[in-house]
Amino acid sequence: MFFTENPVIDMGSASATDRESFGAFFHGMIDNGVYLPPSQFEAWFVSTAHTDADIEETLKAVKKSLPA
Repeated sequence: MFFTENPVIDMGSASATDRESFGAFFHGMIDNGVYLPPSQFEAWFVSTAHTDADIEETLKAVKKSLPA
């Protein structure tokens, strides 16, 4: 997840994103019980082990964490 108004298409554009906002979002997600990869350059993966309830809880945490 990248915080930017511009498309992220390569390492240069990824490096130009707002890393402080990602850090605030990352810590907000942890505070809401969702543990993400600690870098915006790492991928999130959903697996068949995740239930619909897990996805809903993650989405709730995202909504709470984005204002940070």
